[in-house]
Amino acid sequence: MSAESTVSSPGTYPRDHGFKPVSIVPPRGTTGGRFPLRRSSAWSAASVPLLVADGTAALLGALILTGDQLHPLLSAVLVAAALLLRPRHTCPPVPGVLDELPAVCGRTAVAWLALATLAAAYRPDHALSARTLLMGFAVHAAASCALRGGVHAAWRAALLRNPRTALVIGPVATAQRVAAAVLRHPQCGVRPVGIVSERQDDAEDLPVLTTSEEIERAIVQNGVRAVLSVHPSVRAEQEPLLRALAEWGCVVWEVDPDSPSYATKERLAGFSCRRLDRSAARWAGAGKRALDVLVSGALLLLVSPLLLVFGVALRISEGPGVVFRQERIGKDGKPFTLLKFRTHRPVDQQEAATRWSVANEHEMRGFCRMLRRTSLDELLQLWNVLRGDMSLVGPRPERPYFVKQFSGVYPGYAARHRMRTGITGLAQIHGLRGDTSIEDRCRFDNVYIDNWSLWQDVCILLRTAGTLVRRTGS
Repeated sequence: MSAESTVSSPGTYPRDHGFKPVSIVPPRGTTGGRFPLRRSSAWSAASVPLLVADGTAALLGALILTGDQLHPLLSAVLVAAALLLRPRHTCPPVPGVLDELPAVCGRTAVAWLALATLAAAYRPDHALSARTLLMGFAVHAAASCALRGGVHAAWRAALLRNPRTALVIGPVATAQRVAAAVLRHPQCGVRPVGIVSERQDDAEDLPVLTTSEEIERAIVQNGVRAVLSVHPSVRAEQEPLLRALAEWGCVVWEVDPDSPSYATKERLAGFSCRRLDRSAARWAGAGKRALDVLVSGALLLLVSPLLLVFGVALRISEGPGVVFRQERIGKDGKPFTLLKFRTHRPVDQQEAATRWSVANEHEMRGFCRMLRRTSLDELLQLWNVLRGDMSLVGPRPERPYFVKQFSGVYPGYAARHRMRTGITGLAQIHGLRGDTSIEDRCRFDNVYIDNWSLWQDVCILLRTAGTLVRRTGS
């Protein structure tokens, strides 16, 4: 059996980058054993008012349907559609009415067109007229813009009165430049109070923090609520600190100080930025896990006859031991036993654990070679997914020997281990299988994790299914 060519990171993060895990002692007057206590994001404070504003706007638009016999049902559908499609904003500065106008109008139009389609399908004799649609859309969109504008105005005033304190993480010169620009634009609602860097260099205005004790003191004294990571190329090395600060309730942004490298419209004092939304990780993980259970369970039921045929064929042609078991490293560095159909037998356990490609692999029989080329030998990993060892989509797992080896060679390799390993991933659908660049795979895996969405998982699964039969396996 040949070894997997993709790798995953160890469970511990490197600690030679200058940032030590920060153990925060709660200040007097607080409860609990950690500081800060879990707090809602400063920029999510307007989420509930915006939710109310969007729901109210939908109800006002639904008043146009009052004369319709289906009014209660259609009103409920309209409110639900408006809330599901409502615009979201995650990064300062606070948007204005004109900034959100295209998104509000577009989503409102989609909601009303969906409502009209549902009404026509349910009761053709009660189809909504063009006049009703236009009036409902106009009232709904105008109310939504006005109400959201009021919420944003109040939010903007609150941030100007009480900007959120922030730490800026990165090389001193670059961090100082970003901090100075943010301070010149108070409408951002962010006030940097310190720079976290590996070295104590001279800074014009803000103190430079290099030790966990200094970071702790800054958090306690200033009530830090935000983090600006201004050097994306070394963010993987900052991961332990960023994760700890996010757990303590800080909002984390990644800021590009030199060029607009992110495909996003979000800007902070003119710098391209993107929010690293770790606060949603729990809910995102629940959605991802639900997808894993549903899809892996259904596929196991569908392919169980095929698995039985493969098992019998391998037992007849290759002898006992048709299932290949090997220790791999999963999420947070926890080992698990990966399952595959055994298509080749290594000389010994040492070779299986430490050799990148098993000796004499080219001597596999035709049936085993077919399983390898089509990756059908991987189907047993659906059981790993159902058990929770793996996910359908994620970085591919690797053996402990190679995890340790690659962790010391490739920057950012450790950050791959923030998520469950997977059967397929963004790297694999971009051709990074077999004997290909570990550095490239590492980069694709981190991009996948940083930009994770449930829809991205679905797209990767569909693209994987479309290329299931290929000339070489993994």
